[in-house]
Amino acid sequence: MTDTLRPTAAVPQAGPAAVAPPQKLKRSIGVVGGTLLTLSCVTPASTLFVVVPDLFGSLGTATALTIAIGSLLCIGVAFCYSELGTLIPSAGGEYAMVSTLAGRLTGWLVFVLSLLVVVIVPPVIAMGTADYLAPLVHLDPSVAGAAVMLLATLAGLLDLRANAWITGVFLVLEVIAAALVAVLGFTHAERGAGSLVSMRVAGDGGHADTVTAMLVVSGLAIALFVTQGFSTAVYLSEELENPRTSVSRTVLATLAISTVIILVPVAAITMGAPDLAALTSGDIGAMVEAWSNSAVGTFVSLCVALAIINAGIVMVIQNSRVLFASARDKAWPAPVNRGLAKLGRFGSPWVATLIVGVPGAALCFVNLDTLYGVTGVSVTGMYLLVAVAALLCRRGPHRTKAAWRMPLWPAVPVVLIAVMAYILSQQEATYLLWTGGITAVATLYWALYLRPRKGTRWLVEIPEDVRG
Repeated sequence: MTDTLRPTAAVPQAGPAAVAPPQKLKRSIGVVGGTLLTLSCVTPASTLFVVVPDLFGSLGTATALTIAIGSLLCIGVAFCYSELGTLIPSAGGEYAMVSTLAGRLTGWLVFVLSLLVVVIVPPVIAMGTADYLAPLVHLDPSVAGAAVMLLATLAGLLDLRANAWITGVFLVLEVIAAALVAVLGFTHAERGAGSLVSMRVAGDGGHADTVTAMLVVSGLAIALFVTQGFSTAVYLSEELENPRTSVSRTVLATLAISTVIILVPVAAITMGAPDLAALTSGDIGAMVEAWSNSAVGTFVSLCVALAIINAGIVMVIQNSRVLFASARDKAWPAPVNRGLAKLGRFGSPWVATLIVGVPGAALCFVNLDTLYGVTGVSVTGMYLLVAVAALLCRRGPHRTKAAWRMPLWPAVPVVLIAVMAYILSQQEATYLLWTGGITAVATLYWALYLRPRKGTRWLVEIPEDVRG
């Protein structure tokens, strides 16, 4: 924990042997553009229609309560991200913040967890495309998901400012779809607001089972994943104008807006579902058609399909920035670092973008439950380590640096550490073993390659224009 990173002063070089300075990303977007991109990464409608149905299947009427608890926890997480993201504004996101404040090994483990999240989440969302294109064409979910990932990869090679407006248009459509579902659910309510805390789920034989507190705690890992994309702002901090203020504003605004867009329709669906069995089935499209007609159901389905494509574009953008930053910070052998750090004509890291998108297409053919489980564990573990860094963020020179400061420090990170550790303890052993095994391999890479090369590898760089 004491082996922390500090920005080093640049050493002037001359002559033909001088090393060219690393390429920098362009500061081209403000809070509005950043919020559009981060909201699109949360992709509220696709999360509502792709991820939430699985929660309905296991939690029934307790789904809205579980998401609400997860959102409250995310407020504390957002505070940590906001303070750390303004102290250490780097495209490396979590790993740059944690490496600088909590040590190189801790930062490396965060990088591995964040890489798992950013590689797995896009195909998880993309595989939902087929269900919502069904009114027009029937496709295999894996094939449709792979096609979405490849399309998103091509879009990710474009200029970031252009992508902000492309994703903004798609975002409007998905918000309309979510709002329509909310209106239909509330106007066809079969039960009162008390059903949101009734803790019931359809069991075998048509009987209603009780949702226990332990099931809610177990479901929190996925609930945290529901709004997870608000952290995208810290990945874009090198491309946001005035990062000292815009990072925190973007993080907090995105969490607030995405929570409303997701939680309100979930409450409406819970109250408006024809019966407990229909709610537990999680077939939101069928409920929308029952509340309205097939034309409205088709419109909502197509909006969701566009939302999923939108999410794929933004997630590929985010993920490529993580790989770009890891290469610039020399996490890999020299030839790999050179390739991942290359920028294309539009200023995007094109090699990193291709490396993110193509394997993402391949992951569309992996079992979906495994992807969900590993993602939930990874997000929870990542939040825990970010909270550890937030607990250490006011030591030494960081105490006096200009940055957004969270309220109720250090209580917020302390509570988060305890809660995230407990949530991890309640996850299925299979998903813990998968994530733990990957982390163990990464630790070996650290011990055998990165640690012996301490002076030349895994050196987090903070851009010159934001060093305090």
